[in-house]
Amino acid sequence: MTAKDIGAEGVTATVQVRAVGDVDQESLAYLREKIGAVLDRPGLPSISGEVRVSRAAAHHVECPWAVSAEILVGADLVVVHAREASARELADRLHDRLRSRTERTVHRRYADRRTATPPPWRGGPQQ
Repeated sequence: MTAKDIGAEGVTATVQVRAVGDVDQESLAYLREKIGAVLDRPGLPSISGEVRVSRAAAHHVECPWAVSAEILVGADLVVVHAREASARELADRLHDRLRSRTERTVHRRYADRRTATPPPWRGGPQQ
């Protein structure tokens, strides 16, 4: 079982996609497309990391497809794991989880969500 480095275009070029086991090119292309849909959008900080997709060699495994993603969004690490029965289901699940965790990370970083001064009952300015 060897790992293959699969290149990507655009912003996802900073995210390595690695395939382990018997993973076909069509599945990898769909996976890259889904990763690109999440990470190739304006307003995101710098992105880097790695996505590892594998397929179990045993035929009796219920969910042979597995993915593990560790992506740095700015200074925050986003980790996603998933297991599914088919490659397309796996890519869709990865897309959903990666999108939600990336949005949560970016949303948490916005300073305008926090009040500039604490309220009076927490030691803020009195009127």
